[in-house]
Amino acid sequence: MSPSSMPSVDLLGEQIASVLADPATTHGLARTLRTAAKEIALHRYHHASRRAWPNGRIDDKPDRVQIGGGGHRIDGFFNIDLVPPADLLWDIREGIPLQDDSTVEIFSEHFLEHIDYPRSAKHYVREAHRVLMPGGQIITGVPDAAFALNQYPGPLDASDETIERWYAKRDCRTDINTRLDLVNLVFRDQDDDPTYTPHLWAYDHEKLVQFFTEAGFTTVEPWTFDPSMASPKRRWGSVYVIATK
Repeated sequence: MSPSSMPSVDLLGEQIASVLADPATTHGLARTLRTAAKEIALHRYHHASRRAWPNGRIDDKPDRVQIGGGGHRIDGFFNIDLVPPADLLWDIREGIPLQDDSTVEIFSEHFLEHIDYPRSAKHYVREAHRVLMPGGQIITGVPDAAFALNQYPGPLDASDETIERWYAKRDCRTDINTRLDLVNLVFRDQDDDPTYTPHLWAYDHEKLVQFFTEAGFTTVEPWTFDPSMASPKRRWGSVYVIATK
């Protein structure tokens, strides 16, 4: 099929919406199409920004950059995210739109686990290394896989605090009936619920050290939680590191 005969993204989005609205659409197909619909929305945001910066690099050189902050914005940081609100809408899986050696600090929290590994995750960390100045640092927080797995050997009621903190207000709470249910939710994060973006890869401290070291960072150390930057609700069950270029 030639490019000119391929359906446009807008047309594809309309077709997906039509199929999703059809009550005859099977559950499995609907799950797949909801994911595609999300990606189409991200594609639109990204390419709207890409038209303004066709070379993939913005002119500004912010000292401090937040990646994927969602609703948690940090004062003094330039926020880049796939979805609003953000200072720049950009699909980080396609690269970080900053100049080489231009940034002092990057912060991301509960973002890395949502992008595919190895392609997008490794590309992202190499891009972070590229845009940081020598001596620059990236702070990363993710759900701690070791924390979740360490709860598995004990009784389910020993995980009551984790369940209450993470899932008390979510529909999936009634589906946590065994210890393995909890582990599955931590690692997959309810991938059948269109409200949430599933986790695609699990990390612990050891993996983060290997991950950033492989990308060329000289040191990777535990980061002391700072509530003026990180979201207090993320502190429980998360692991944070700070990697230096």
